[in-house]
Amino acid sequence: MSFLARPFSILLELLYNFVGNYGLSIIILSVVVRAAMYPIYKKQILSTGNSAEIQKKTREIQQRYANDREVMNTKLQEMYKETGYNPTAGCLPMIIQMVVLFGLFALFRNPLSYISSDNMVFAVHEPFLWIKDLCQPDPWILPILAAVATFLAQNLSKKNNPQQMTGAMSFIMNYGFPVMFLWLARSYPSALAIYWVISQIIQIFFNLRFNQLKKQQATAQASANKKKKAGK
Repeated sequence: MSFLARPFSILLELLYNFVGNYGLSIIILSVVVRAAMYPIYKKQILSTGNSAEIQKKTREIQQRYANDREVMNTKLQEMYKETGYNPTAGCLPMIIQMVVLFGLFALFRNPLSYISSDNMVFAVHEPFLWIKDLCQPDPWILPILAAVATFLAQNLSKKNNPQQMTGAMSFIMNYGFPVMFLWLARSYPSALAIYWVISQIIQIFFNLRFNQLKKQQATAQASANKKKKAGK
């Protein structure tokens, strides 16, 4: 995972040389990384905005052309292009998030293996707020913040896409994930826990914004459908 950690180490060094505080550099790094991911999340949300209608059209095409898969796939692609729907869009943000986590985990677990700046040799162990050493786990405060922020972000994400998960999977995402990150944050370096808390807080604001965009999209779609019916 060293090749994943290297770009983040370079960015972290630049930020530290600018602000002179390791904890603050981690917070800014978290904001920069999440801000860079905003267009991807936005595209995913908007591409799944009419998921119920798209699923209905998909079933109709699959039933109509069940005996001709080539035509069925062509019709599905035409429908996706017409509606702006990307069936793989939902996977991309999750994959990118995992790549980022792997890179930052490698970096914060052993920062001196990736950081070349002599100024940061002692900085990686400096205290920040109530945290005595950013290379060591915080026993409770950061883990609880991580769990609460994850819970809120997951629930807002579900509101943006209520058909995304149901049943047991929905329960696991809503409650299992926050508990998992509560446990993980108690064993991982505080620096990584800070990233996760900040990233989830930013994701909460992303989801609030996405909720507004979806409402605007639904209104525009309803208006377009109304005009189409009037034209007929």
